[in-house]
Amino acid sequence: MKPPTTKQDPFLSLRYAEFRYYLFANFFVTVGLLIQEVIIGYELYRITHDPLAIGMIGLAEAIPFILLSLFGGHYSDKLSKKNIMLWSLAFTMLASAVLFFLSFELLKSDHPGDLKYVVWGVIFFIGTCKAFFFPAATSIKAYLVPREVYANSSTWSSSSWQTGVIIGPGVSGFLYNIFGFSGTLLFVIVLIFLSMAAVMFIKNRAPDPAGEGTMLEKIKEGFGYVFKTKIILYSISLDMFSVMFGGVVAILPVFSEDILHVGAEGLGIMRAAPSIGAVLILFVLSKYSPMKNAWRNLMLAVAGFGVATLVFAVSENFILSIAALFFTGAFDSISVVIRSTLLQLLVPDNMRGRVNAINGIFLSTSNEIGAFESGLAAKLMGGVPSVVFGGAMTLLILTYIFVKSRSLLKKDFSG
Repeated sequence: MKPPTTKQDPFLSLRYAEFRYYLFANFFVTVGLLIQEVIIGYELYRITHDPLAIGMIGLAEAIPFILLSLFGGHYSDKLSKKNIMLWSLAFTMLASAVLFFLSFELLKSDHPGDLKYVVWGVIFFIGTCKAFFFPAATSIKAYLVPREVYANSSTWSSSSWQTGVIIGPGVSGFLYNIFGFSGTLLFVIVLIFLSMAAVMFIKNRAPDPAGEGTMLEKIKEGFGYVFKTKIILYSISLDMFSVMFGGVVAILPVFSEDILHVGAEGLGIMRAAPSIGAVLILFVLSKYSPMKNAWRNLMLAVAGFGVATLVFAVSENFILSIAALFFTGAFDSISVVIRSTLLQLLVPDNMRGRVNAINGIFLSTSNEIGAFESGLAAKLMGGVPSVVFGGAMTLLILTYIFVKSRSLLKKDFSG
């Protein structure tokens, strides 16, 4: 007997066991990889004092993700999504093990800066694994709960991810200080293993028939769907450009070391602040869906994100900086829930992998390429001017997309 589907129940999607295992898997891998990202970025910046060395981490991960995600999406529609997730996590764990053994060389080398190229190479491999993991993981979610629960499940999957984003960076500095660089990387390996264990409890499902055609024809079909469905195209484009220019996460080590002078522990708090704001808003969204007047809500959320970014840029006070980062996360989480719900509601079952892969490319461009852009801009302009530029660009792009998409303001997806 299925759980009752009461719209007012904010915990509705959590009543489905497989969805709970999905949340655990999402949580563990998010915490692990973000701890790894923070301490590697901090270690490289401590060694080199070069913001571009941090930005290159994002670029190294983004290149294979962008190049291979479409193939990952194709195979996600064609093969077992669960098995793709398991193999991707297994190879990611192997890459993290390589980083663990490499950390001993990094710490004892007379020229540790030279090893950054090897670190970037391992990150490149992790990006390859994510190119297959992401389409499978995002598309399998629609099979774990009924259609009428999609909006609630999107809120809780975002909450799981955001909670991981709070805990991962938040504890990274403390773990680094207590266990050191190598010990923290070993902890990451354990977390990825726990993610694999959670995926094992999700049932295998036969893929939906995708019809005849070659791989390239199927990928083209996915692009065609995205470009003809304007609300999906505009929503993922808006997210891509706003986070690419307005995101400050990648260069937070610059602010923690050179501007606010709060060190590794302060960096962990700064990294966690956006997600604390996100999770608090997500609890509200689990009860009150943002899908009524969805496009208006998305526009307002991105505008708030841009303004909060500008406040962070000019702040020289640690508390004010934390508050600004808090609000960037709160506003961003609203757009995440709206976009992920639209992807579940509108995309046909036999196209979910490909469309989610395209969405993943947009996200990777905003996050990883955005991290490279942030590092490069900080190197050329300085930390504060680069963030001011990013916040202003976010508001400018928002204005352009608003003019192009005013007809979407009338759409109601509250169901």
